[in-house]
Amino acid sequence: MKDFIHRAAEDLIRSKNAVALTGAGMSVESGIPPFRGKGGLWERFDPMEYAHIDAFMKNPAKVWDVLIKEMKGIIDNARPNDAHKGLARLEKLGILKTIITQNVDGLHQMAGNTDVVEFHGNFAWQRCMKCNNRCETTKIDIRQTPPRCECGGIYKPECIFFGEMIPPQCLQRSEMAASACDTMLVIGTSAGVQPAASIPLIAKQAGAKVIEINLEKTPLSKEISDYIIPGKAGEVLKTLTIEIDRLLANK
Repeated sequence: MKDFIHRAAEDLIRSKNAVALTGAGMSVESGIPPFRGKGGLWERFDPMEYAHIDAFMKNPAKVWDVLIKEMKGIIDNARPNDAHKGLARLEKLGILKTIITQNVDGLHQMAGNTDVVEFHGNFAWQRCMKCNNRCETTKIDIRQTPPRCECGGIYKPECIFFGEMIPPQCLQRSEMAASACDTMLVIGTSAGVQPAASIPLIAKQAGAKVIEINLEKTPLSKEISDYIIPGKAGEVLKTLTIEIDRLLANK
């Protein structure tokens, strides 16, 4: 892994426009379980019963009581880990320009990144379905569910439910960022969910170098990624930023 860390550090230092695509593996070390795969939320909850927009519209109290209330508790207590801090450091150094994330926890912004495209929305905010008023999730009173706005409308998380479209502006911005970057970091994503999984392909076709950081190989690993750094996102990003700082100090 050491050789790949050094190689990635040199590639990123040479980069003029680096972009990161992040998935659930990015936030596991912050105590946020993934939705898919082993230990994921969908092992415990049927997503069609609790995470589909039709289910929410039919019985918002049930969805709040079973799924959203638990998610709120998890995300309220989550803090950025070394992976988030590493990407914030790369932005501060002027290397990383944009993050495209599949996560809904808002931890990239909490860590200090400023240009974050949230592919699946954000659980950190709620929006009233009646008057469109926004409220931070941490400030929502869940003693009664579903929680209601002052106008009487029901609050819904700003994340994308099954059955809802990804906002076209997010898809457009993601594709533009991918086609313009010269280096793409792909971190903690299974690369199995479209259209997010197509983002590294767009970068590759535009001539970018694709560096994958993941515990396991993905559909990208064989033909799209230039190389893979195996390991947990936090450990890899911490080591990588230390190596970048070392190389820059010796310049």
